Amino acid sequence: MSVQLINAKVGSPSWPPVMAGRQFRPARLSDMPRLKNLIDAAVRHLGGRDYSRQQIESSLQYIFGADTPQLIADGTYYVVEIDGQLAGAGGWSNRKTLYGGDQAKAETEDNRLDPSRDAAKIRAFYVDPHRARQGIGRQLLRVCETAARQAGFTRLELMATLTGMPLYAACGFRVVTPAEIEMPDGIRLPVAKMEKIITSP
Repeated sequence: MSVQLINAKVGSPSWPPVMAGRQFRPARLSDMPRLKNLIDAAVRHLGGRDYSRQQIESSLQYIFGADTPQLIADGTYYVVEIDGQLAGAGGWSNRKTLYGGDQAKAETEDNRLDPSRDAAKIRAFYVDPHRARQGIGRQLLRVCETAARQAGFTRLELMATLTGMPLYAACGFRVVTPAEIEMPDGIRLPVAKMEKIITSP
């Protein structure tokens, strides 16, 4: 990604960026069926290296998914297309929820964060298993980091799966707290809270 595209504001003439044939754009509600297929494939095929089948199926039922009201409606969730096919998705948020799709949302108001004291959240990163380890996740992170920085944030945080931790660590995130998510069926999912300091706009 060129410096000009890294620093381009979402909605500017240079947005959405195109990098090596990869089209980045904000997700739309009409993308939801394809996003669900992408999420299912990514969690089942890539997550199988780190989690049991029970953990994977339970997490798909109770945790993983696109947080439609927060991310897509806010315009902070992005998709990557290659030759018209969905290759990856991920976003950031200026609201307090750290992780989870629609099925994991609490019924309380998801308040906006204060950039002067809060960390922006990196949310819901998934890559097509056939496109794994091709730099798509890294490029998505750069797009999200740029947008969060432009919104005034100087810190990022996320809840990483064991599968995602190597990518985030390679992109400058550090583990703050190892954790487990206990799902309604009692199955536990090992994860880790991670954070990164970013420069001010």
